[in-house]
Amino acid sequence: MTSSRTTTDACVIGAGPAGLSAAYVLSQNHKDAVVLEMSDQVGGISRTIVREGFRFDIGGHRFFTKDDEVDRFFQEILGDEIIWVNRTSKIYYQGKYFDYPLKPANALFGMGVGTTARCMFDYFAVKARGLVSKPEIVSFQDWVSNEFGNRLFELFFKDYTEKVWGIGCDRICAEWAAQRIKGMSLSVAVRDAIRPQKDGKVATLIDKFMYPRLGIGRISERLRDEVESGGNEVRMHSRVAAVNHEDGHVTSVEIESPEGDYSLEVNSLCSSMPLTELVLAMRPEAPADVQAAARSLRYRDLITVNIMVDKPRVTDDTWLYFHDPTLKLGRIHEPRNWSPEMAPEGQSSLVVEYFCFEGDEVWNMEDKDLIELTVRDLDLRLGFLKPDEVIDAFVVRTRKAYPTYEIGYEQPLQKVKDYVAGFANLEIVGRYGTYKYNNMDHSMKTGLMAARNILGESRNNVFDVNRAGEYHEEKVLKR
Repeated sequence: MTSSRTTTDACVIGAGPAGLSAAYVLSQNHKDAVVLEMSDQVGGISRTIVREGFRFDIGGHRFFTKDDEVDRFFQEILGDEIIWVNRTSKIYYQGKYFDYPLKPANALFGMGVGTTARCMFDYFAVKARGLVSKPEIVSFQDWVSNEFGNRLFELFFKDYTEKVWGIGCDRICAEWAAQRIKGMSLSVAVRDAIRPQKDGKVATLIDKFMYPRLGIGRISERLRDEVESGGNEVRMHSRVAAVNHEDGHVTSVEIESPEGDYSLEVNSLCSSMPLTELVLAMRPEAPADVQAAARSLRYRDLITVNIMVDKPRVTDDTWLYFHDPTLKLGRIHEPRNWSPEMAPEGQSSLVVEYFCFEGDEVWNMEDKDLIELTVRDLDLRLGFLKPDEVIDAFVVRTRKAYPTYEIGYEQPLQKVKDYVAGFANLEIVGRYGTYKYNNMDHSMKTGLMAARNILGESRNNVFDVNRAGEYHEEKVLKR
């Protein structure tokens, strides 16, 4: 939807769940708003692509929240499109499958008596040492080894984490582990394996989640519809090239579009574009040290190989995680196991994820070579399908999928945050915008909070969302 309008009360950059949540609240409160999206589809990394009757999410995105407001908001937007899905996830390690989240009866005892004994010895040894002296915890490796012992770290955390982030666990900030694995206790897990609760479940595991029956992209699609029905605009193929400011206020944004470049004057700006790119787009330019800080912050990129399969089902799981470093692929999900409407009757599909950096070997592979590699590994290494069962396949590359928590990132990030905080009418939201590994509900929450700030109803700090100490039970492998 486009118009000749060149001024608006509120401009929202990015038509993902965070930006569209903000635009929805603004529209419901009769606030003039324009949403700018550089691609041809809403949803960002949480979009659903439709091909030949198959529906593919860009990686699996389940919805779960402990925030009552976000839960009500999600159900208000999706209504009867919501279904409940049983969660069944596994780790593939050394030719075996282990339940994830880790369950000791399956993980520890499934590795054999000798390995299990070594893991338990390491665990109790590290706990005993902690009673004598408190170790220095700097890296992800420090944190996990101190919590579970070095052997369990090497078996179930090291390889996959390094595959996801592309750097050694000794270079990943301990904050990442504290944020993503908090609440997981080996001693509690062992106790629950030996003496389960009456319902047979471990209390800390989420075994069901909500999901839109036509794919996670329906969240953004429904929000877009509501924004437009409220008289506001969602402009596609609209790339923000510059953000103009004066005296601590954003005044306008410069936009590139197929119809021609133009300027949009704004009273408020809500941005979900990557924080680093926002800072570098400021005009006048940000101070040199702020620009240097922004350039030092890295995002991890993502490739998905999306495969249409001529068989009714390939796996029984919602997710499969592959620790094996000799496999380039990192994670697989089968959309039909999330909703039967994600594939035509009698057929299925797979979404295979590769974690990479833009410009590296995997990123630069030709699509046909990536597809051939993926099908070969699914056939010869994993036994999931045969080449003649593949109907078709395509590749999607996603830039800046995950902000990296490399040791030392806090200082440049704080410099960037201090700079953007100096603009009275600028709100930043979402995973990209806040440079924070938020889940979808967290991102939607930042959008709701930013909208209330723009409306003058309250003064919220979006960085308070998803602070350590709150929220989800299991962490390290989930996106």
